[in-house]
Amino acid sequence: VQLQASGGGLVQAGDSLRLSCAASGRTISGYNMAWFRQTPGQEREFVAGIGWNRNTRYGDSVKGRFTISRDNVKSLVDLQMNGLKPEDTAAYYCAAEGPYKRPNAAIRDYIYDNWGHGTLVTVSS
Repeated sequence: VQLQASGGGLVQAGDSLRLSCAASGRTISGYNMAWFRQTPGQEREFVAGIGWNRNTRYGDSVKGRFTISRDNVKSLVDLQMNGLKPEDTAAYYCAAEGPYKRPNAAIRDYIYDNWGHGTLVTVSS
């Protein structure tokens, strides 16, 4: 499955932004999907994941602010980001694992075998 992330941009602290991950090549209905982010010199950080069963999980730093969702018909996985902070500045990547390899989206990046190019989110203070 091929992934394409979009929706990044420059926003101010407190603003909202919605990222989208468009999948192609095959249906994502059986895939666990996730968003990771990375800043220069740092390891990729798990942001949010949604399983093929629609169970969700979030990184501690974004709980209560970010929401992940999926539309299997449109092959889209979105990340709604509210209350953005300067520390949310990063390149955001979507990832997929599957189909049906495990019940929930993993938080470790090495689990995922499909990655899209990143979309940059910059939050100014």
